[in-house]
Amino acid sequence: MNEPEEFFLGLVVRLMIGECRCPTDVAMCLRGVCTTSGVGASPESRDDMFKMKKLLLVGVLCLAAAIGLSGCGGNQEAATSSSGGKVLKVGASVDFAPFEFQDEGQSEYQGFDMDLIRAIGKEMGYEVEISNIGFDGLIPALQAKNVDVLISGVTINDERKQNVDFSDPYYESGLTMVVRENEQNIKTFADLKGKKIAVQIGTTSAKEAKKIEGAEVKELNTPADCFMELKNGGVDAVVNDRPVNDYYIHKSGQTGVKTLPERLTSEDYGIAVAKGNKELAEKINAALKKLKENGEYDKIFAKWFGAQK
Repeated sequence: MNEPEEFFLGLVVRLMIGECRCPTDVAMCLRGVCTTSGVGASPESRDDMFKMKKLLLVGVLCLAAAIGLSGCGGNQEAATSSSGGKVLKVGASVDFAPFEFQDEGQSEYQGFDMDLIRAIGKEMGYEVEISNIGFDGLIPALQAKNVDVLISGVTINDERKQNVDFSDPYYESGLTMVVRENEQNIKTFADLKGKKIAVQIGTTSAKEAKKIEGAEVKELNTPADCFMELKNGGVDAVVNDRPVNDYYIHKSGQTGVKTLPERLTSEDYGIAVAKGNKELAEKINAALKKLKENGEYDKIFAKWFGAQK
């Protein structure tokens, strides 16, 4: 309790117990100096004192309530942490390796998106707080102002642009192709005509690969199965999402294979902010640009996908 609050509480107590009986010089009383003890006061004077005490009591209680409300408002500042630093509240669906995930026994969220948003926050001068939210609940959480931004492999498209604004793209995804390292005849997707292709069952890559004229498509359970089939010579190429291909090759240490640069489909990932929050989007874009200029973005990319971009 601060000094003004202590004074007003003391004044209320004195009024309640009848210690303060100053009917004529309220200013003196408010300065803590009683001008009369009330001893020997006339009945009329006592009536005046009673009325004055009631008025003073009402006024003091109202002022104390205002002080209390003002204090509560200060504690509800959403943009600062307990240490006084600015906070960037981030929403992510932490189930999409290698972009966001949590290994067993690890308390901190990991992945390309997680490292990138922490670096962006640091560049902006913000502490970053990440909340794990189901993918379907991300945009509603942003609209409800429960979070400030979303980063979770969110594709920039016209439908989402109706509800949120996006930063500049930070990752170009899409379907890519992996072939054996010594393969010379396959350089583009057009060269897959009549070839054998391995895909993961039930994925977009399976759907798109079946559109390639004359292609024999083998649907396997996992990316590992697809790469094994390729190395054993059972297929000519593997088609899958770019991050899945890049991450698997990088983390598994696969040798004897290479990723071709062409994309069968293309989609950009962006950081979402609330609709109309152009100021925050501009700050994020500036930080992202700085990270690309100073090499920090390349370091984060190489950590999760290898050197090739």
